[in-house]
Amino acid sequence: MKKLAGIVMAGVVVMVFASVVFGQPWQGWKDCGGWCRESGGGPGGGPGRMYDPARAETVQGEVTAVEKIGGGRRMGPGIGLKLKTASGEMTVHLGPQWYIEQQGEVPIKAGDIVAVKGVKASRGGTEFFLAGEVKKGGDVLKLRDESGVPLWAGWRRGGPALK
Repeated sequence: MKKLAGIVMAGVVVMVFASVVFGQPWQGWKDCGGWCRESGGGPGGGPGRMYDPARAETVQGEVTAVEKIGGGRRMGPGIGLKLKTASGEMTVHLGPQWYIEQQGEVPIKAGDIVAVKGVKASRGGTEFFLAGEVKKGGDVLKLRDESGVPLWAGWRRGGPALK
């Protein structure tokens, strides 16, 4: 009888735990490989938000290199561009390598002329440009939504972002 009471009690504990865990509202994808920090920690942003759509501007130039950038303790490597503009060369952060690779072959290469919409930012004294979208001819590589939230922050299956 005591063994049966123990089993029943364990079952009750499991059911209570399951109701607490599965009864929580969906919070969206929280892990984006650390790249969400560029937009203030993911959906909703925050006071330290780097990508403010109200500050977005467009820069044009020639891509001199496509390279891996960043990558630290939790953040995996990203893909960036070296862009030669009328005012000098700048580093453009596109997004995490895993996300860019999910879009298929990186559609941008050295020698391409592109227009990048994004915001200027800096970290550790290093200035860079956070891309929201990249236009190459008639193609557009979308990287952020209208609110500035990275498309990889709640990444869903689907076709490539290049349209």
